[in-house]
Amino acid sequence: MDLRKIKKLIELLEESNLTEMEIKEGEESIRLSRMSLVVPQSAAGTTGVAPLVSPSSAPLPVDSAAPAAAEIPEGHQIRSPMVGSFYAAPKPGAKPFVQVGGKVQVGDTLCVIEAMKIFNQIEADKSGTVVAVLKENGDPVEYGETLFVLS
Repeated sequence: MDLRKIKKLIELLEESNLTEMEIKEGEESIRLSRMSLVVPQSAAGTTGVAPLVSPSSAPLPVDSAAPAAAEIPEGHQIRSPMVGSFYAAPKPGAKPFVQVGGKVQVGDTLCVIEAMKIFNQIEADKSGTVVAVLKENGDPVEYGETLFVLS
């Protein structure tokens, strides 16, 4: 693909309501994505972000830098299904999705993890009360790292 085609694709993305586009032309392909901290939500369940990977099914990594079990309160742990950056709110300055002491239901959004310019919603896989939020806005997260503890 030549530079003129790529520029035209960028213009098309900017002029449309699309958040992401991927074009394949023979052996070549290009993927364009808008960067946005806003996490759109709709009743239909289509959110414009990557699908949820169940954090509870993620095996724990063997990592000597991981916090000791004594530092994480007892309860149901919600772990990161990917490497990325943690965001507690849908956009800067907005109210966090959840706070310690707050009640959550299965499917409620707990946070957003940005990975490769894609914002992935992390949802509760169990109902309960938030006992601990172990990350702050902008913190890097590792695969399998505990983000929240529910009771």
